[in-house]
Amino acid sequence: MGRTHVHTKPEPAFVLNRRPYRETSLLVEAFTEGFGRIGLVAKGARRGKMPLAAVLQPFHPLLLLWRGSGELFTLTLAEPDGVSFLPRDPRIKSGFYVNELLLRLFHRHDPHPDLFADYRQVLTQITIPGQEESALRVFEKRLLAAIGYGISPDLDAGTGLPVEAEKNYYYQPDRGFVEQNGRSFSGISVRGSTLMAFAKETLQEPEQLRETKALMRVILRRYLGERPLASRMLYR
Repeated sequence: MGRTHVHTKPEPAFVLNRRPYRETSLLVEAFTEGFGRIGLVAKGARRGKMPLAAVLQPFHPLLLLWRGSGELFTLTLAEPDGVSFLPRDPRIKSGFYVNELLLRLFHRHDPHPDLFADYRQVLTQITIPGQEESALRVFEKRLLAAIGYGISPDLDAGTGLPVEAEKNYYYQPDRGFVEQNGRSFSGISVRGSTLMAFAKETLQEPEQLRETKALMRVILRRYLGERPLASRMLYR
């Protein structure tokens, strides 16, 4: 059954993606605070002296109104809602990466106000020198938790006890982190000190950032599938 919606109060939102639709319109994927990810048709957005397309840009906080039913709603209002988070090159690549994660992993009409706040936070942090990689790893972890695939970096899945800084652990899908303890495992190995910092969201050391980046690539690949992320091509 199609969703029917007449929205009467402007909703905080960000554009995740947009593409041309027919001669003068746009198809917009937006991430909203109260309604999650939604699809919008912005009719006539590419025409006129002050086209709406100039407002419907990624990384710009917006207030949106829409109406309609089904999977695609009709946009009725879009206006700026504060200063742009637009990161400058090369950090803009991280912004597009975060947007693509939301598009690939997040279903429409699944509201997560906390994750919307996390999204604002990561857009801010990737612009701060020295915080980009840590911010991306934390957002990836929080995104997985929001969609029901959370990980527990601070627990040994084999014993149920907290991980220990001086030990090494293997990640096992559907199980978690298991102490290596001389045993042979297939998969990725991570130091306990890194897992503890990841759980506390205090990643700082280069080795911690390297290990968690490799770890999250393995974990995310399982949910993203084999199709490569388009945003990763920007890094090449």
